[in-house]
Order: sequence, then structure tokens, then C-alpha cells
Amino acid sequence: MKIFAISASPRNETTTYVTKKALNKLKEDNFKVKLFSCAGKNINHCIHCDYCLEHKKCIQNDDMDDIYEALQEADGLIFATPVESGGVSSISAAIMDRTRALEAVDFNLLRGKIGMSIAVGGDRTGGQDFAHIKIITYYIIHGIIPVSGGPFGSNLGASFWSQDSIEEIKKDNYGMNSLERTLTEFKNFLNKYIL
Repeated sequence: MKIFAISASPRNETTTYVTKKALNKLKEDNFKVKLFSCAGKNINHCIHCDYCLEHKKCIQNDDMDDIYEALQEADGLIFATPVESGGVSSISAAIMDRTRALEAVDFNLLRGKIGMSIAVGGDRTGGQDFAHIKIITYYIIHGIIPVSGGPFGSNLGASFWSQDSIEEIKKDNYGMNSLERTLTEFKNFLNKYIL
């Protein structure tokens, strides 16, 4: 099965670090994984021009093309965001909005895929739950089956406290445990629902 992960951070630091940790664990279980890091990429915001509805592609030519291709191939999606202003990053929001063009091609293109969420905040309660809720809402709208880590510590997904440092996020045992629980449920759903 193919897993596509998006690290929706403008930097290749804490969010990408934990996303790679997740993908490495999935690789150990023989999942095929692909990472898209938004660092250094050009992803414009949706201008809601409706070009995609008529032409079946986005009017903008940028690095979203790589995301469109990988989303179509994936069985599972990991959406990882740094917390910005108590929610998802602006890059996350742009990616979510821009997938409208993908579904203009085929409304059912994302339906039935399995999705999990990773949120990385500079503070322990910096808005991780709000970021998860936005990602889960995105999944529901697009027919992606959202998976959490269950009711004991990972209610909405994997939540991290980075303190804005790679060294500190490595010490976040609570976050690493939430990632482990969420990955377990993610794999269970993939194995149950993806043939």
C-alpha cells in the first residue's frame, strides 16, 4: 500500500522530523512511502476562479502538481502541519483549498482513502487540537476516512510540543507515544479497508 505524507511547513525542521519518523515506522511494515516537504516549494493560494471546473485542471502551475499526482496514487494520507495562529499553517490551508481542482477531474478521487493527522506546536497547548480538527474536517469533506489514535491520549491525532527546536521535539515522549498510537490505528484501518 502507498502512503503519501505532506509536511506543510515552510521549514525542514520539527514537522518534517516527526513526519519522517512516521514514514520510517511505516516502511518497517513494508508500506511504500512518499514525503512531500513544503519547504522551499511554491504553492499558491486558491483564487476560486472556477477554471478547474471547466478545464479539469488548476489554472496555476506550481508545485501543487506533485501533490495532485501523489494524492491520486496514495492509499493513505498523512497530513502534518505546524501550528500557526492556533490552527493549521497557511500552506496547509492552501493545499486543502487547491485539491478542489483535483476533484473537478473526478469527484470521487479521494474517497475511501485513509487519513491521519500530525500537529506540531511550539507550546504544549498551542492549538494542536484545532489543527487536527481542520485536517479531519478536510478529510470528511473529501471522503477520506479520518483516523485518530483512540481515546487515550491521541484523541484527534499525533500531537507534539516542539518548543521550536529539533532537540526538544526529540525529547517529547508524550508526542512520540501519540504518534505511535495514531500510526497503529492508521495501519489497522489501511489493512482493514484498503484491498
